Amino acid sequence: MYQVDAFSSELFKGNPAAVCLMKDWLPDHLMLAIAGENNLAETAFCKESEDGFELRWFTPEVEIDLCGHATLATSHVLFYEEQKAQEKIKFSTKMSGDLTVTQHEGLYTLDFPSRMPSSTGKHDIISRALSMEPLEILKSRDYVYVYGTEKEIRQIVPDQKLLATINDSFTGIIITAPGDNCDFVSRFFTPGASVFEDPVTGSAHCSLIPYWSKKLNKSDHIAKQLSPRGGELICKEKGDRVEISGRARTFFKGYLRL
Repeated sequence: MYQVDAFSSELFKGNPAAVCLMKDWLPDHLMLAIAGENNLAETAFCKESEDGFELRWFTPEVEIDLCGHATLATSHVLFYEEQKAQEKIKFSTKMSGDLTVTQHEGLYTLDFPSRMPSSTGKHDIISRALSMEPLEILKSRDYVYVYGTEKEIRQIVPDQKLLATINDSFTGIIITAPGDNCDFVSRFFTPGASVFEDPVTGSAHCSLIPYWSKKLNKSDHIAKQLSPRGGELICKEKGDRVEISGRARTFFKGYLRL
């Protein structure tokens, strides 16, 4: 197992993910237990296949459909640490189909599905918990609350206890606005999860990239996630796909005794 800081070229920044390289799949309950023991936002499990690699992602609570930073972390391990590929990797996933990752001089580019959010009504608990009125409320996999300035995104202090009372089935809450020194900024919250504010959320940008591409009338973006650890993402809109690029640093390598 490796632990990698994704979407950062520096240690202790970006988003940490664990990457477990498998010869054969373990039972789901054991992979979930390992993710819980790691207590990171995500643990990726990866197994070599005939035409690439199979990939799954677990939070400490559940298996999820898509995770950007853990995919980037896995790619870094396969390209850099294990030297299993030089330029391109194809991942087969259980819930999000085939994903490809390319690398050039340590910059990893994820090819992910686009998820344009659409306008939706106010969610009473979320709106009360964020306390600041947004310009727009949208939803795809996640709720997207759009604000006018980066300052507002930095100032929002969500009511975590109130958000934990939500019983609806959705993944998270994105708050976003135009950036002062980049194209757009965001933060990402997961009600009830052990990691409440995700440091850098690649999958959230599957919705942010098409939204801001339409809003700003451009396809290429520099995005920043304004968590305490912080992270930078290089983004490109490509129709029904998006490209999300970033760097990574290995924190440690070890072995699990099961």
